[in-house]
Amino acid sequence: MLSNNEDNEDNEAIVIPLSEPFNMIANLGYLKRSTNECMFEVDNDVIRRVIAIGGTRILVQIECSDNKQLNVHFLGGTQPTKLWQRAEVVHYIRDWFDLDNDLIPFYEMGKADSLLKMTVEKFYGLRLIGIPDLFEALCWGVLGQQINLGFAYTLKRQFVEKFGDSIEWNGMKYWIFPTYERIAQLTPIDLEDIKMTVKKSEYIIGIAKLMASGELSKQKLIEVGSFKEVEKSLIKIRGIGPWTANYVLMRCLRFPNAFPIDDVGLINAIKTLLKMDRKPTKEEILALSIPWANWESYATFYLWRVLY
Repeated sequence: MLSNNEDNEDNEAIVIPLSEPFNMIANLGYLKRSTNECMFEVDNDVIRRVIAIGGTRILVQIECSDNKQLNVHFLGGTQPTKLWQRAEVVHYIRDWFDLDNDLIPFYEMGKADSLLKMTVEKFYGLRLIGIPDLFEALCWGVLGQQINLGFAYTLKRQFVEKFGDSIEWNGMKYWIFPTYERIAQLTPIDLEDIKMTVKKSEYIIGIAKLMASGELSKQKLIEVGSFKEVEKSLIKIRGIGPWTANYVLMRCLRFPNAFPIDDVGLINAIKTLLKMDRKPTKEEILALSIPWANWESYATFYLWRVLY
């Protein structure tokens, strides 16, 4: 465990300019949807989390000024000493908040769409908050299979606190997601204390082994190129079905047309908005989504916000 004290704090900030549309309140609303989140802390509209750059752990504090810029401070003596590390911190945050995506076309489409109109107005400036680390995204996808969101957060916390590292600052622990190298050395017996199924333990260890061997990586998936081919590559992995694949394509690999069409939250949001007395069928959802072409991931993300 890494330990640093508050006296080593470095207040020299990196400034990340923001382009409209961006609304920090809308983004914080999403980030605060669970009090059981363990990968970051939101305190008085300030975000703190550890960003891992190679073997270096950097504790950052992120604040927003008038939706015009993000100010990034380094805490607990973890400030990066090299320019490339600072650049990687900026890259991570830009990816996390999807800052390089122009949302104007999405809003133009959404405001003309009867299902999305209210949602895009209510959450205007919300970015599709990502999971930049592939192993974390795959694990979160597996953990969330066929259970409710609250229990998924409990499983993630148990997994992270048992196998992850942490930095201590100002009396708080800030967790680093377990590395695939560490998880690849485990057996399902090692995960027995975590209240997940044996199958899920096997899936996560299997994914870790694929990544440790170099067979699976974010860069390799990106180099595959086409959406369908990347989706096929993910579905070939044991424990990864179409829902999990599209979840990862959406939140980590940033394919705009990723569409977890069987997602329970998506189905329930559509049912709620259309005031249906039954769940919409897959065919009905496909028909509704025709106008969303190449914005399916954002449409899904905004519809999730209807319920949580």
